[in-house]
Amino acid sequence: MAFFDVTFYFHSASGLPKMDMVGNGDPYFVARLDGKVEYISSVKENTRSPVWNEPWRIKNVPQGAVLGIELADKDNKGMTDDYIGHLRVDVTSGEKEVQITEDKPLRRHRGTFQLKIDLVLSTDPEAHEYPYEFDGPIRYSLHYSPTMGRLTSADSRLYATWKIYLRGVRRCFGDEVQFWTSKARRTFEGPASAAVRSVKHTAHRMLYAHAISNTFGVLEKPRDLFHLLHRHSAPGTDGASAQAPFAHRIKPAVYTYVISVDDDSMRFSETGARYLVNMVSKHWLHSDCATAVRFAGEFHPRPEGGWDKFSDDMRDEDVRWELVIDNNSGTYAPKKELLPALKRVLEMNLLGFTILALDRDDPEVARSSEACRVYATTKRGVSVEDLQPSAPPGHKTLFEYASEHLHMRHPSRLIPETRHVDTAT
Repeated sequence: MAFFDVTFYFHSASGLPKMDMVGNGDPYFVARLDGKVEYISSVKENTRSPVWNEPWRIKNVPQGAVLGIELADKDNKGMTDDYIGHLRVDVTSGEKEVQITEDKPLRRHRGTFQLKIDLVLSTDPEAHEYPYEFDGPIRYSLHYSPTMGRLTSADSRLYATWKIYLRGVRRCFGDEVQFWTSKARRTFEGPASAAVRSVKHTAHRMLYAHAISNTFGVLEKPRDLFHLLHRHSAPGTDGASAQAPFAHRIKPAVYTYVISVDDDSMRFSETGARYLVNMVSKHWLHSDCATAVRFAGEFHPRPEGGWDKFSDDMRDEDVRWELVIDNNSGTYAPKKELLPALKRVLEMNLLGFTILALDRDDPEVARSSEACRVYATTKRGVSVEDLQPSAPPGHKTLFEYASEHLHMRHPSRLIPETRHVDTAT
């Protein structure tokens, strides 16, 4: 069987039906290649003629592959998105203009979709071992927690989650995945576990919702990743935090992360994120209650050698940067023997950083993490409360938002209360 390296250029759509009572709708699409890999586009606001111009590269695609695309209209009230229509196209080279139709039996015309497909014969001798291999671009999305509200001077990063789609995950990790630890299974199994998982699923969907307010981008150059780790304000705020000192510098912060099995994405948030108050396990929340992940732990950026060797009169662009990443997860406890695989994956994707993949018990992890936190509190004005947040009186946590949302949709469900804060796992 012949294999091809394929680049899809998703250009635009036109003639979409009017989906909203007010305005034109907020369309996006989901592309699936033979049901093996998928691409979710950005949301385009208030238009019936969206322009995306988004590329997607997949290596080792078998001859005869078919691309399916579904279009939907984003519902910004948190309800179910409206289905617009779908199309299918054979993966062959050239410009395509394909009719969008409804499901049978109506099959009404719902507009047209414009795309281009480029094929190059694969030269990978292991193509049959790694079919449908994602090859970029390395896209990211930035999501803000529904608990955030309108901020003034607070750092909105404490209410944010990130998702980065990674290349080479299966090639580096093989079939290795990390399952729940026996302690995690005992914690999340039992009479109340189903209800807790329901709240967690709801909270995950709220955090990673595909919304207009998301920030989308591509990591092409080192400065793109630097910008992702800056302090900045969220859309809809008054921008005060964007004007704060050090707003456009890499922030000394520790992050909690997972690399998911289902879509090879790296999902993370600041370890002191306020929305995670009352959530039992941060890794479990980021993984959407998955019983297994590729890897999980914590990471932090640092100037070469550590934050204790840095001064703010040095420009970020004049410093070599390192990413210290570990396997510190009590929920999954990844094997330290896989740290070299983690290092290879991140070197392929996070350009501009030297990757230091260390075991959670390595003394350098504790030393470097503490230096990071000390610099944040003594040099950058980060409060201890931001590192170990609690919910202010009258301020709802994400758990409470998710419980209320779930109860409105399923009134008969009983939602157990939890007050446990887990900053490491």
